[in-house]
Amino acid sequence: MDWNRWQDIYRNMSPEMKEQAMNMAKTRVKEKVMHWISQPVLIAVAVVLGAITGALCAFFGSILQNVGDIRDAHPLYWIPALALGGLAIVFTYKKIGKGSERGMGLVFDVAHGKEREVPLRLIPLIMASTWVTHLFGGSSGREGVAMQIGATLGHNMSSNIHVENAPRILLVAGMAAGFAGLFQTPMAAVALSLEILLASHLEIAALLPAVAAAVTAYKISQLLGYEKFAVDLNAFSPDWTVAGLFYNESGLDIYFVLKLAILGILFGIVGGGFAKLLPLSKKFFAQRFPNPFKRVAIMGVVLSLLFIVFWQGRYTGLGTNLLDICFGNPSALTTGDAGIYGYDWLLKFILTIVTLSVGFQGGEVTPLFVIGSTFGAFVASIVGVPFPLAAALGYAAVFGGATNTLFAPILVGAEIFGFDTLPAFFIACTLAYACNGGHSIYAQKKLRLR
Repeated sequence: MDWNRWQDIYRNMSPEMKEQAMNMAKTRVKEKVMHWISQPVLIAVAVVLGAITGALCAFFGSILQNVGDIRDAHPLYWIPALALGGLAIVFTYKKIGKGSERGMGLVFDVAHGKEREVPLRLIPLIMASTWVTHLFGGSSGREGVAMQIGATLGHNMSSNIHVENAPRILLVAGMAAGFAGLFQTPMAAVALSLEILLASHLEIAALLPAVAAAVTAYKISQLLGYEKFAVDLNAFSPDWTVAGLFYNESGLDIYFVLKLAILGILFGIVGGGFAKLLPLSKKFFAQRFPNPFKRVAIMGVVLSLLFIVFWQGRYTGLGTNLLDICFGNPSALTTGDAGIYGYDWLLKFILTIVTLSVGFQGGEVTPLFVIGSTFGAFVASIVGVPFPLAAALGYAAVFGGATNTLFAPILVGAEIFGFDTLPAFFIACTLAYACNGGHSIYAQKKLRLR
């Protein structure tokens, strides 16, 4: 309709119709303006969110490293008191937690609209309880803490942002910032926060704020001196490179590709098995010991004995000591040379599940990295792949199998072990994703932003 025609129609309208038409026009203009300014606003807030989250994650991670060093220096002083630490955690959450002990479950419920808020008290509670868990030797991770820190801050910051979907978008951005600040893998952090929460297509409304928050958190964490775990696989042997393994005189080495596929299938089974057994274990112990104080006290004593019996703390805490064994000796040609036992992965697998099932706090991802690396090292000679490469692939693919994600583990592998390894991680992580049975350590009801 041309302008002159519109003027004629407008002149012939009644005063009431003119007023209604003007109100409709103003509403449309307001919607358009809000649509165009919402992204810059959300990105600006996400940068602030990323800076705060990155600083908190660097602080939390640094203290956690110190706590682990204290425990490792005197394991027989701390590990026997694991039950007392567990009782302190349960008492604190019962007294002032008010649902905060649900951790990532609460974050997902807020994202899905089942709960209205993530209380700020969750941040000091989850940080302190994870420090206590690790000080006394509990086998757990740290990513859940970082993602909860970011999600809590993002959701609470959104209360003053009058933009559609701001609470959910900033919650996603906060999760990305938390993971990026702790692991310093911003691309993987963005992929993970979107894959575990959002529906089939990735909305631009959540994508750009998540990128802004993750990159900012990564840089702030780095500037504050928090160290990133990274490995150059090509430094392990002068006889091979990751890229060189893909090709022989005839071109693409299809047998090597098949070996990577077999590894991926095995990693998917291990990761999916972890995700399947964790909730079953939580249910079992909750039924066997309905009283949370009795549960954490009895099982805390049992875990203390097991941690001491198994080489005085080899499987306590994050398990980064096992990662150091896997990747710390470039001259090692076999798992035996490196010092990895064939049962390391299984004991870490079981002890982590039990630790997280009976009331201790922390995440699952770092233990999954450890389980994957030690399992990869164990099966390397069976499949016929250099053990450092198999360990690296397990690091990422078991994590992907347990979280039911595809892009996040591929990017984790590339950001930790080098982007020249990307084709190998693509094959192994794709097969792990396809063979994990659809299980995940995270709530898999997806959120779609409209």
